[in-house]
Amino acid sequence: MHNCNQQAITKAIFPVAGLGTRFLPATKASPKEMLVVVDKPLIQYAVEEAYAAGIREMIFVTGRNKRAIEDHFDTAYELEAELAAHGKDDLIAIVNAIKPDDMECVYIRQSRALGLGHAVLCAEHLVHGAPFAVLLADDLMVGDPPIMQQMTDLFGQHRCSILAVQEVPQDQTSRYGIIQGETLTPDLIKITGLVEKPHPSVAPSNLAVAGRYILTTAVFEHIRAQLRGAGGEIQLTDGIAALLGSEQVLAYRYHGKRYDCGSRLGLLQASVDIASAHPELGGEFSAWLKTRQGI
Repeated sequence: MHNCNQQAITKAIFPVAGLGTRFLPATKASPKEMLVVVDKPLIQYAVEEAYAAGIREMIFVTGRNKRAIEDHFDTAYELEAELAAHGKDDLIAIVNAIKPDDMECVYIRQSRALGLGHAVLCAEHLVHGAPFAVLLADDLMVGDPPIMQQMTDLFGQHRCSILAVQEVPQDQTSRYGIIQGETLTPDLIKITGLVEKPHPSVAPSNLAVAGRYILTTAVFEHIRAQLRGAGGEIQLTDGIAALLGSEQVLAYRYHGKRYDCGSRLGLLQASVDIASAHPELGGEFSAWLKTRQGI
């Protein structure tokens, strides 16, 4: 087995087993990760971000009713034949771009919804002892370069676990994992503590963990050792907090914007911003928005 220091990040875990109850009835028969922002489902934005960072093996930890995700990244022979018959090469290119030839997709079932830590643990045997990325598709992250690429570049320098963080209003700390730490640079903090969903009165800071992680495999044994934490689930945050005792873990204030697409408001905000910046739709949509705002 190679030393961790010689490895790039080549595998990403996408925990996609959640039920998406906040989006019912839209998510009754379709996964929340297949909710569309303009012209792509959330999961595709996350996979494209991982791919841009040089990651080529995408590991999806799925649950029931997640067939649509597998189908989305699978080859659609009938669709391609129909498009070819009508000479729609531009649309064939769009379909083929969903899964480039050098990208591998692996699916594993999380049989019970025991939390994010448990979902990551389900993929342990697939990462083969190498450091790996975790991307939560609920968090649509936009940056230049893409957020995960910023993080893999940092991993190349520091060779340790890295969590993306952002400042949140103090009264919202109970929605997030919150870090405590020592500032190394304006963008990097050495984490000394990590608390899942603390009440604002006891939160150690207002720096919240966003849905992007690079983790070393030592985290698995710490997740396994966890008792069920907040909400009766096996929390990833608790596993990372335990990792702090034996390894350096950094928090990174990423450069870009996060949309909380696990909420209806966040999904709508992402849709408006991404539509406004869209190369084909942007001009017309922005002009229409101005008429709606009475500007």
